[in-house]
Amino acid sequence: MTKTVLITGASRGIGAATALLAAREGYAVAVNYTSNSMAADEVVRQIHAGGGQAITVQADVANEAQVVAMFEMVDARFGRLTALVNNAGVVDVNTRVDGITLARLQRMFEINVFGSFLCAREAVKRMSTRYGGQGGAIVNVSSAAARLGSPGSYVDYAAAKGAIDTFTLGLSKEVAGEGIRVNAVRPGIIETEIHASGGLPDRAKDMAPQLPMQRAGTANEVAESIIWLLSEKSSYTNGALLDVAGAR
Repeated sequence: MTKTVLITGASRGIGAATALLAAREGYAVAVNYTSNSMAADEVVRQIHAGGGQAITVQADVANEAQVVAMFEMVDARFGRLTALVNNAGVVDVNTRVDGITLARLQRMFEINVFGSFLCAREAVKRMSTRYGGQGGAIVNVSSAAARLGSPGSYVDYAAAKGAIDTFTLGLSKEVAGEGIRVNAVRPGIIETEIHASGGLPDRAKDMAPQLPMQRAGTANEVAESIIWLLSEKSSYTNGALLDVAGAR
């Protein structure tokens, strides 16, 4: 069976690292992006240069119609999906809860939570033996923030990732008998561009001395964990929340 993976938010950071590693492991890779087509194209270029298969698929995961169209595009190019990585997500600038607006909350949950539900829904329809599929694996990218709470920074982001943890546990039990495994990784402080989007581009470097391992993690280290959870090497791992946080 051809291995096909759709990775949301795959134009940069953990998503891009996962796409490149998945291609090396023999997956045909659908690289999702929202707006940065040049970055997504570069990921695909690197995969092609290494002899792999990849396409870009533009979609805002918070938009249901765009999500459905994205999955249909993957169907047309690669056939039935066998793996999904729900990686697309956003943070916002540091603020206390008493400074959070409704608009910020809506954006946070629409992308980080609703988008993961929508993509998982479409993946289940393709993977589940209930729908004639041959099984598959879903990995949700959560965060150590889900158990730390992120006080004074972004409790809303932590709460959204807490929802992803619960979603992972519930969905894993729901589809375990239909050939689908569902797990999550919970990265800690990782050196990626997401910190800049939250207004703190040097956050990983600045926090390194405070971390148990005296350094931030890398996108590749998280990607290795994701690929393991997608693979048959983790065939009896289901409903797991895997911390990739350097003991934080």
